Amino acid sequence: MWQYEAPLRDMRYVIEDVLGLPAQWAALPAFAELDADTARAVLAEAARFATEVLAPTNANGDLEGCTLADGEVRTPRGYKEAYRAFVEAGWPALACDPAVGGQGLPQVLNAALYEMLAAANHAWTMYPGLLHGAYECLHLHASEELKQRYLGKVVSGEWLSTMCLTEAHAGSDLGLLATRATPAADGSYRLKGTKIFISGGEQDLTDNIVHLVLARLPDAPPGTKGISLFLAPKFLPDGTRNPLRCDGIEKKMGIKGSATCVMAFDGATGWLVGEPNRGLQAMFAMMNAARLHVALQGLAHAQNAHRNAVVYAHERLQSRAPVREGKAAADPIVLHPAMRRTLLRQRVLVEGARLIAYEAAHLIDLAEHAGDAAQRERAQEQAALLTPVLKSFLTDNGFALASDALQVFGGHGYTHDWGIEQCLRDARIAMIYEGTNQIQAIDLVVRKLVTDGGRAFAAWLETLAASLPRGARYAQAAAGQLQALAELARDVVAASRDDAELPFRVADDLLRATALALIAHAWARAEAVSARPAHAGDAFHAAKRESAAHCFTHLRPEFEHALAQARAGWLPFAQVALGEMA
Repeated sequence: MWQYEAPLRDMRYVIEDVLGLPAQWAALPAFAELDADTARAVLAEAARFATEVLAPTNANGDLEGCTLADGEVRTPRGYKEAYRAFVEAGWPALACDPAVGGQGLPQVLNAALYEMLAAANHAWTMYPGLLHGAYECLHLHASEELKQRYLGKVVSGEWLSTMCLTEAHAGSDLGLLATRATPAADGSYRLKGTKIFISGGEQDLTDNIVHLVLARLPDAPPGTKGISLFLAPKFLPDGTRNPLRCDGIEKKMGIKGSATCVMAFDGATGWLVGEPNRGLQAMFAMMNAARLHVALQGLAHAQNAHRNAVVYAHERLQSRAPVREGKAAADPIVLHPAMRRTLLRQRVLVEGARLIAYEAAHLIDLAEHAGDAAQRERAQEQAALLTPVLKSFLTDNGFALASDALQVFGGHGYTHDWGIEQCLRDARIAMIYEGTNQIQAIDLVVRKLVTDGGRAFAAWLETLAASLPRGARYAQAAAGQLQALAELARDVVAASRDDAELPFRVADDLLRATALALIAHAWARAEAVSARPAHAGDAFHAAKRESAAHCFTHLRPEFEHALAQARAGWLPFAQVALGEMA
């Protein structure tokens, strides 16, 4: 049956052995007192919470879902108790500034925490999932008065937060949003409009909710340049109910324990966060972290699907394997080549993705805490390139690898009792929100690669190539993939000068090629660690060497295919006429 077991050994392998983060933390004043033992203790306690407290609420949360009555949302059984335990343990404050009540730990540990939470119960994790982004936004842009009133409650998790962006007519095109903010005499604003798809817009986990709302001032210019950000709480400072309400909750394919709300603002009181008409800039303060957290949801689903598929494949007896020992009527299906191929591919993508994701979290830390300004700028630039790749690739894999795992379970996987069908349904949403994966590809290729003529992207690939361990078994192969990717990027930039649509046509495939080159880079580094003489007889490191070999034999054709698909994009797509649908 479906179980969650936190991959602590793999997490420590990435953090300590491959990335060597304890030594890097020691060089950063913000984390100088953090050592490997403390980090291990944090991970172990997070695993205990995820497995013992949160995971038991997952299946019933899917069956019960949320209910709405008289404007109030009731979450599934066990959700409130799990959230209370989460807050009492101090988890919301893990990576927040100690000056405002946080624990000041690295984003890497926060990433590991949220990987575990999403794997244990993705729907529940949607409620605290926006807390760190709200903290970042308020910490950087809110007035001192707003910070005094709201920031501490957000840091502690006493009050949950939302991001109110989407409107029915606009979707991801925020330039079309129509919610209005009218100034009031006391310096506040009155918000009027309707937002959809608001995760946790109404819930029974906290006494108050801090809504961050995008809206337009009366004199705002059109498009995205005329968007401002406002804070509108469910309850005002005097205890009265703000005129905002939940008009409905979506009946969804997955994450049914997460209340996805239609929120109506009927003259609700709000306060400006940041500068007028610069709301997107204020909200983008949390963009890299937000995209990384959604990427971690994809990783979480892929990890849990893989682990449960491996357990099932060892237990399930069916058919005789082509090469076998003994005379049993049937063998464990893990002995069948098709199953081994599926499970090995899953392992390579899951464990390689974790290394890349945790490195991205460390880049976010460096962008904030590195002592050298040039290093901070470089880390910010690299994180900005990496996070759309991770958000897209890891969530694609979260769904695809869960589907592969369901195939391992066969007919049992199609039923609710075994858990994998819920994993598959829950994983699908991560490909859509926080910017669809196509939007992530456009962000990478159009807004970042082409806009600066490929400078930042080329510098990033050069940094990656330079970080490959010299003399390692797969270093040259990984460098070759990075070089092929660099050549593709240069050609895209050059061809885009005469074909404005080309970067849009090739974006998805170029992003996928980038991600697969990063997976190869990750496994080249991991293999070099696990190939050290000290690990020669260790089964854990032997499995890492096997995964690296599988990456450079069986995943290399996928990389080459992505390159070929991108180059096929030089030929424009035909127009699709309505008449052809008749």
